[in-house]
Amino acid sequence: MARYRLLSTLDRLGDGASVSELAAAIGVDQPRASRVVADCVDRGLVTRSVDPTDARRSVIALTDDGRAVIDERRRERRAAVEQALDGFTPAERAQLAALLARFVAGGRST
Repeated sequence: MARYRLLSTLDRLGDGASVSELAAAIGVDQPRASRVVADCVDRGLVTRSVDPTDARRSVIALTDDGRAVIDERRRERRAAVEQALDGFTPAERAQLAALLARFVAGGRST
């Protein structure tokens, strides 16, 4: 789970995020993020390189394999949602969408 969260966050932040930035974004401490990054490097999902503007800092970038993992996971999640909504009528889907939008807005009516 932490691996996918890191990959997804890196995709959102864009290549070039530091381990510290990723740790803050996924809500783990820096040593834990560093271990997850190392695991992802070992699996060929990300690369770690020296920041050209600050040699003390490493920057992390997704590889094509890392992007493929993200794409596959998103397809799986989309299929699961579609399957869950299969029995809903169009009106029920619209009502659910409105309720979720309200939830995301913090309970305020939209």
